[in-house]
Amino acid sequence: MKKFWTILAVIIILAVIFLLLGPFYMVSEGEQAVITRFGRIVGSETEAGLKLKLPLVDDVTKYPSTLLSWDGDAQRIPTKENQFIWVDATARWRIADPSLFYMSVKTVEGGLARLNDVLDSTIRTVISENYLNEAVRSTNRINTIEYREEINGDVEDPEDAETLRSLTDTIARQDEIRIGREGLSDMMLSEAAPLTLSYGIELEDIIIRQIRYSDDLTASVYARMIKERSQIAEAYRSYGRGQLLSWQGRTENDRKTILSEAYAESEKIKGEADAAAAGIYSSVYSRNPDFFRLWTTLESYRTTLPSLDKTLSTDMDYFSYLYTPHGNAKAQ
Repeated sequence: MKKFWTILAVIIILAVIFLLLGPFYMVSEGEQAVITRFGRIVGSETEAGLKLKLPLVDDVTKYPSTLLSWDGDAQRIPTKENQFIWVDATARWRIADPSLFYMSVKTVEGGLARLNDVLDSTIRTVISENYLNEAVRSTNRINTIEYREEINGDVEDPEDAETLRSLTDTIARQDEIRIGREGLSDMMLSEAAPLTLSYGIELEDIIIRQIRYSDDLTASVYARMIKERSQIAEAYRSYGRGQLLSWQGRTENDRKTILSEAYAESEKIKGEADAAAAGIYSSVYSRNPDFFRLWTTLESYRTTLPSLDKTLSTDMDYFSYLYTPHGNAKAQ
């Protein structure tokens, strides 16, 4: 009986020592583990739960089984037409084979370093083999959009407004794309995925997050935009000059019309006044012709004589009233 209790005590002690050495380990949800014995992989666990290992002999390395993200640095890459752009991409990946991942890169940081090499190279290759419009656009919808310049409400004449609109219309037909940005992302994934499988890494997707023009390309785009707006501004100025000339012509025509009508009216009034004066003169003349003749002659003297510097002779009928009161004989 004593021997039994001794054996039981030894068993209990050994069990306690075994438990104290840590034969169990926990694989949580979203984790997976690789078990190594003296540096050699002896197994892996991908299911969550309580697991058993040999204490002091086995080592457990845990990795996340969820999707991980890769954020690369923006790269300055030339396109097929040698236009430089900055490409910022991101990717999602997971550790598909923990044992292979442990053998090839061992740590998550090491996996990210390998992804940097593979993805940076793949992104540069795909971008440089395609044109700029394939990288910046995903559809050809831009070619279906019709844009018409808004005309200032001061243009009241619909015909003038349509003329001005035709001058300011700028139709820019963009090149048709065959692949597009999403297609380029798929190409990057198809090229990079086989390379990462050798590290136990499975790529979920690669996404071009942002594309920025380089400084020289940005300046070129701004110059083209300025040129287009300058053309529209020149169209407005041309239309304005035409309107100015039109209004000046109308004003000049109106001025001439007004002056012509005023001249005709003044001549009409003068004619009526002359007729009235002639009637008065005729009436006066018929009453006393001698007095009328004297009066008109004296008025003529008063008008003409002050303008003469000198009078060399008065021997003419015009000066007849200077010699006689009747104006019909000269003084002897």
